[in-house]
Amino acid sequence: MKQGIHPDWHHDAVVSCACGNTFATGSTQKTIEIDICGACHPFFTGEMRFVDRQGRVDKFKKKMATAQAAQAKTKKKSKKQNKPADQKSYKQLLGEEKTKLKKAAQTQDN
Repeated sequence: MKQGIHPDWHHDAVVSCACGNTFATGSTQKTIEIDICGACHPFFTGEMRFVDRQGRVDKFKKKMATAQAAQAKTKKKSKKQNKPADQKSYKQLLGEEKTKLKKAAQTQDN
């Protein structure tokens, strides 16, 4: 094995949980801080508890509200853009082109 490329391994790394529980394990870090462990996790304790790490739920709800507002705004814009001011029939468009060509021909003759 190459020397100096592997991280230092600590056999007595201390893991401390937010609930106060601590235990030892092996890791590349000497101390590890976690929010939830086996002693306080709702699945293992059987109690129903809402866990919100650093306002993630609030952040998600805020992001969804802004996305919905932006989506509603774009729908309003797209509806306005889809309404043409004057819809002309094919016959009317051909008539306009015909008059333009006649005027162009008259200006070239003079």
